[in-house]
This record gives sequence, structure tokens and C-alpha cells, in this order.
Amino acid sequence: MRTQTELARDLMAARERTDELFRLVRPDSLYERPIPERHRIVFYVGHLEAFDWNLIGRYQLDLRSFQPEFDRLFAFGIDPPPGQLPADRPSDWPGLAEVERYNQRTRDEIDDALAEVPEALLHVAIEHRLMHAETFAYILHNLALERKTAPPRPAPLRETAKPEPGWIEIPAGSARLGRAAEDGFGWDNEFQAHTVDVPAFSISKYKVTNREYLEFVRSGADAPFFWTERDGEWFWRGMFAETPLPLDCPVYVTQREAAAYARWRGKSLPTEPQFHRAACSPPASGNFDFRHWDPVPVNANDAASQSAPAQMFGNGWEWTSTVFHPFPGFEPFPFYTNYSEPFFDGEHYVLKGASPRTAACFLRTSFRNWFRPSYPYVYATFRMVES
Repeated sequence: MRTQTELARDLMAARERTDELFRLVRPDSLYERPIPERHRIVFYVGHLEAFDWNLIGRYQLDLRSFQPEFDRLFAFGIDPPPGQLPADRPSDWPGLAEVERYNQRTRDEIDDALAEVPEALLHVAIEHRLMHAETFAYILHNLALERKTAPPRPAPLRETAKPEPGWIEIPAGSARLGRAAEDGFGWDNEFQAHTVDVPAFSISKYKVTNREYLEFVRSGADAPFFWTERDGEWFWRGMFAETPLPLDCPVYVTQREAAAYARWRGKSLPTEPQFHRAACSPPASGNFDFRHWDPVPVNANDAASQSAPAQMFGNGWEWTSTVFHPFPGFEPFPFYTNYSEPFFDGEHYVLKGASPRTAACFLRTSFRNWFRPSYPYVYATFRMVES
């Protein structure tokens, strides 16, 4: 359990994490829309503070709203159905200076009353902001290279041998899904904890690599979103540079592409319970918690084990074949009723694990991510199973 002082420090650290992301965008590019299905960048500049204000300032503390039109404008992101793209123009949004004044006043008023904020709401504010640190990273990934400023390069990775594909046998047993109240904070869709029986199966030791997926592309499949071909050569569109395709790194694909590849190999994607049976617990370290901007080789895990699947957490979310649905006993948060429930629509699939830009707090096994099966922008990969 975190103390109030520790949670306040966590909130400040999360703010700095998102502030530094926005600083990577050139000032003349903050009204760009790098992903057609998402808001313009300026929305995210205002959204994080508006969310905290609506949750803490208005809902919990009942403070008087000082700019209600911004409270509404920046309240919610969008997830439009395919083919229904937003059509707003840059001129429809307020000026950056006005948004920054709103943000600063919001922080000042909330900080003055942090001691009165319940622990659960502080967890929500922190984790919501860190979720957007990842969401904004993949939005930023799609911003033209000349419109962002690259940070200093991290230390180069030590070279690894070519990963040799293999399979891990997982015996029949029960999988514990979800979270119990005594386990601590979790989002509404993580509750309630329950167990399901899982028959024996085998799971691939590594995530599917670019090298392996390239065979699928050469057989006629479409190339993944993050790949670019020029003069017969394949390249990876990284966050800050384009590089030759890193063959031993995990391939980032949509759920539909992952399922199609698995069928091509005569395998399938794991279910959510199968992932739990195979994952057991998070590794001690790996490519998560903002350690790298891009993926690393699938066998570069610092905590590798010969008897367990590698990198179940980190280096790319993993698609499952499980449609996002509520667990038995699900109840929406009264203060955030639309966090999960609108997405129990049969059109979103569960992802497990973590990506390079996932904060460490989300490495609890109960955490569930979800996206539409054709959404190409998220840092999502997969591995295969066979019964």
C-alpha cells in the first residue's frame, strides 16, 4: 500500500513524464493530428489536467469550476468506428497559451487539496496519466520525424544471438484472472478475481519476430503498419529514425494480422486464461517502464529463463483471442463509469503484458488492455499456442 505522501510524489513524477513527452513536439506541430482516428495533439495537452480536475476538483472536492468549457472540451478521448473519422480543424481549438494557463491553475488547485483526496482517486489520476504517456507515445510515433525533437540516444544494447524458436509445455491447471479487493488498486474491469480451468497447451517461447513475419509477407500477406519498403528492402519506422528492419525484434501488428499469421502456421493466438497460465508473474526487468523507445530483440530479456516463455511482460503488448468482456461481478467505478463498459461491445480484444512505453505499475498480471482488432498503431505483438 502506498502512503498519501508517496502517492503525491508518484503524481508529480507522472506529470513530469507526460510533460517531457509534450516537449518533444515542435511548438508549431501541436495542432497536428498524427493518427486520423485520434484527437489533435493539443487535446492531449489539455486532457490530462481536465481529467484530474473533473475527477478530483469537481467530483471529489466539489470545487467551483473556473473554466467549464475546457472541462468539457478536454474531458474525453475518441474511439470512432472504422470509417467515421473526426473532421475538426486546428482553428476549432483554443490557443496553446490559454490551455497552459488552464493546466497550471488546475494543478495549483488540486495540489492545495491533495491531502483530502482518497487513495483510490489518486491511483486513478496517476495511472490514467501514465496510460496516456503510452498512448501519446504511439501518437507521437506517427508524427513526421522533422516535427519532433529526439532525446539523447540510450546506451546501445549488447548483441544477442539469433533467437531459436521453441515451445514451452504448460500443464493443465487453473488460471486466476482478475483482482480481489485485498490485492490493492485495480481498474473496474480487473474485478472480480476468479479462477478458470485451462487444459494443457504449448506456447511459443518467444514473441513472433520481424524475421518470421517477413516470410508471411513474402507469401502474399500485407506488410505491418510499422514497415516501409524501398527498392526491395524493408525498413522499420522507429520513433525518431528509420532503420533497416530489425529481424530479431518482435513484429508489431493488428489482432487480425496476428490471427492470420497464426492460422498460416497452423496455430492460434492464446486466450486470456492461457496467457495467465504461461506468464505466472512479471520478470525482474525487461523492455518496459520507458526504458527504450523501440523494441529490442525477443531474446534480450534481462530475466530470461529456459523453462518459461520470454518477455511475457515488456517489449510489446500481446494480442489474445479473447474478446474484451466483463468479469463476473463487474461494477463500473461510480466516478468513471465509462472507463470499461462502453468497450464491452464485442469489437475489442484483450491484450496482456506491456510495451516499451508501459509504466511499471501496469505489470500486475490482472491488468487488461484492449483495442479494436484492426487498430494498427499500438505497440502490440503476439505469440502462438497449440493444444
